[in-house]
Amino acid sequence: MPLLGSLITEPAAMTLAAIMLLPLIRKDAPERFKYATIGVLFVNISIGGTLTHFAAPPVLMVAGSWGWDSAYMLSHFGWKSALAVLINATVLFRRHLILETHEVAEGGRKVPLPMQALHLALVAGIVVFAHHPPVFMGVFLLFMAVAAAYPRHHDRLILREGLLVASFLAGLVFLGGLQQWWLEPLLLSLSPDSVYYGAAALTAVTDNAALTYLGSLVPGLSDDFKYALVAGAVAGGGLTVIANAPNPAGAALLRGRFADGQIAPLGLLAAAALPTLVALVCLKVL
Repeated sequence: MPLLGSLITEPAAMTLAAIMLLPLIRKDAPERFKYATIGVLFVNISIGGTLTHFAAPPVLMVAGSWGWDSAYMLSHFGWKSALAVLINATVLFRRHLILETHEVAEGGRKVPLPMQALHLALVAGIVVFAHHPPVFMGVFLLFMAVAAAYPRHHDRLILREGLLVASFLAGLVFLGGLQQWWLEPLLLSLSPDSVYYGAAALTAVTDNAALTYLGSLVPGLSDDFKYALVAGAVAGGGLTVIANAPNPAGAALLRGRFADGQIAPLGLLAAAALPTLVALVCLKVL
């Protein structure tokens, strides 16, 4: 699912992955397991959208300015991220996973193939026309109409979580530039190696898309610096809820499984540390 985010965008992948994980995370499961789950989820979603140039918010912020297309992303980032996702999901997460799939409701409604095909076409339309608001809104409204007309083939629309992500990204566009006074001089004072690890750390408190957006405003950056900035930013996107735009949506869906209905910041930071390290190594060494 994290790698699918490179096609349907990271926010969509986060939402689907969180919904799929809900039946597997029992409220009485150990808190350590729950944090391991959400830590790996957040990190894998953050790096899993780097196979294309339009899916991950930190990549989207710079792709146009720097001329990065999907071929560039796949050859420089994608295969490394895919390996890190595989390691995190199989080696780190597998030993924590409590398979409770028998609790998942069986005998659910079968969605007709034409309806599935229509959904895929609508998703494709959303992605293709993301930068053409009139067409985008038309496709989105068509989906809303289909969901309202055929409720037995649709679950509740999770509009609240989607609006969280939209508000998060809108805040970056309007407020991100206000951080330029301190972030830009800091970034320019670092070497590519330093900015790689610095970006991974800073993204936990500033959001990875904000970092790369500000980097795109700085002229004359070397290719090594650009790679280090984006790679470090996506690697650190799971350390906190605010580190990556899709994280609030995942947290909103899963927080009810945690004690007191809250995700502790330090608990998430500790749980995401090891998968973040895996991502850092894969994106740096390979």
